[in-house]
Amino acid sequence: MNSVQRTPCPAMTVDRLRQIAADKRLDMAARFKQDGDQIEVLVCGGTGCTSSHSEQIVERLNAMIADRGLRNVKVVRTGCFGLCARGPIVLIHPEETFYVHVKADDAAEIFTSHILGGQRVERLLSKDEDGQLVNRLHDLGFYQKQSRVALANCGAIDPEDIEEYIAMDGYQALADVLHHKTQDEVIQAVLDSGLRGRGGAGFPTGKKWLFAQQASGDQKYVACNADEGDPGAFMDRSVLEGDPHAVIEAMAIAAFAIGADKGYVYVRAEYPIAVHRLEVAIRQAREYGLLGTDIFGTGFDFDLFIRLGAGAFVCGEETALLNSVEGKRGTPRLRPPFPAVKGLFGKPTLLNNVETYANVPAIFRHGPTYFARLGTETSKGTKVFALGGNVENVGLVEVPMGITLREIVFDIGGGIPGGHGFKAAQTGGPSGGCIPTEHLDTPVDYETLSQIGSMMGSGGLIVMDDSKCMVGIAKFFMEFMVEESCGKCNPCRLGTMAILKLLEKIVDGKGEPRDINKLEQLAAVMKSSSLCALGQTAANPVLSTLRYFRDEYEAHVNDKTCPAGECKALIQYRITDACKGCRRCAKVCPAGAISGNVKEQHVIDPNVCIKCGACIQACKFNAIVRG
Repeated sequence: MNSVQRTPCPAMTVDRLRQIAADKRLDMAARFKQDGDQIEVLVCGGTGCTSSHSEQIVERLNAMIADRGLRNVKVVRTGCFGLCARGPIVLIHPEETFYVHVKADDAAEIFTSHILGGQRVERLLSKDEDGQLVNRLHDLGFYQKQSRVALANCGAIDPEDIEEYIAMDGYQALADVLHHKTQDEVIQAVLDSGLRGRGGAGFPTGKKWLFAQQASGDQKYVACNADEGDPGAFMDRSVLEGDPHAVIEAMAIAAFAIGADKGYVYVRAEYPIAVHRLEVAIRQAREYGLLGTDIFGTGFDFDLFIRLGAGAFVCGEETALLNSVEGKRGTPRLRPPFPAVKGLFGKPTLLNNVETYANVPAIFRHGPTYFARLGTETSKGTKVFALGGNVENVGLVEVPMGITLREIVFDIGGGIPGGHGFKAAQTGGPSGGCIPTEHLDTPVDYETLSQIGSMMGSGGLIVMDDSKCMVGIAKFFMEFMVEESCGKCNPCRLGTMAILKLLEKIVDGKGEPRDINKLEQLAAVMKSSSLCALGQTAANPVLSTLRYFRDEYEAHVNDKTCPAGECKALIQYRITDACKGCRRCAKVCPAGAISGNVKEQHVIDPNVCIKCGACIQACKFNAIVRG
């Protein structure tokens, strides 16, 4: 992907910033509906759509536009629109028609029918949950209950063109802060907004900024945690891919507030698109005088650098992250002192995650009251979730705090596919908890999630249907924790392995009643004595599944059965009297476990059966059952 090439700009002033914004809005006429003759085709360039070859759509459309010599048609590669389940997505302005599941071969029809002929390609339109075709993107039910603040520009601008960000009032907040506010006023605005950290337990962002400002030191740093390690999470990655300048602007505001002149973004190397777009954005910000020395002629200096992480989950913990930035092994440090007092290279350091920073420019553009009006009394603003698992509309959503889990899963997510029912949703990643049906109407905010045994975390939200074994789910997350434990402290290193062995014993049908008590005891020890949050919260999936699905553990232990039919060691296949003796099952069985004569009921030898399920798929008479 090629970034926009420019020559260095004159020193940035507020007037020049406003002029760039005005000029670029004219260039983006179709998106602002200022020119009916201008056509802009926005193609999703997020990781999901790129992996489905959206880049080829861009290339083919550009080739056809160039071949016809069209000057009024522009193709823009954007970030993620959010509706990942229906990508690649193509959105055409000014009428805002959007197409889903677009393939490269569809580009010609879109060009000929829509761009040249003005006729929508109906087969590529999306259907809403009621089966009705939807012409405009934001008329889709998926967007109706969302409030996009951190994601406002994702899917709306070219993330590799700084002037498109400026056209959306980008860097206006930084200009206003540097010209009209003191450090104390900036921090007070963040406190008044009620913004809390979006990467974990929800510590008040303004307080963290205040602690870093008050710390003494000849050098201070701001840092961004973009080390998104939760399975199924892609919130921070999508912000960096779709709106990297929002993070840069926010970090510059934070640096001014605490008295820092240097910052680092720690992002995992497995995010090549995010890394590339961040590199482009930083380079462009330097060219435009928005990073570097004497920004806006105010005497404020700030520059930003990228550090790549190797993908260790523990480096999401702030002190382990700082160690890794310094080139050391990514393991946690003892706290106190906290990073705000002694952080990067032993100096006071402010560390927030990507989503936290992404909210900051909007707070200063619209005022802290604007942000505080969203959400609940104690959990202000919005929260971005990566909605995944057994849900129709897998994707990226941003909702006001206080929305219910039911609204997210069913109104936005479109419900559970395949005729299955809802069983649980896990929030907070591997450190979070599983929320059952009885809490579907629980408001999603920091305090409520904690009360029911889960946590907000960074924003992964995995939906599970009624076919899932909750003991197996706990085992899956504990396997992840065993792999990701840095091993520095005994409670985490030994505790995660001990819990995993007990879970393996239970799902293998060898569990004993006392094993359930052992799980709870081990979890309590880890929570109270582990060095960092990874070990302290590692057993949360086990504790929450024990709290709400204890009957499944007891069935595994006492009855040697898996109610969901997922644990192979506890499954038995048998052939009922509906069998016609056709021998189809016997022919497909790879283990030779099925015997019987033609036109007679067959039998399965449980000692030979490997429980692969091939016989069930082959049987035309539904004569084979599993249980």
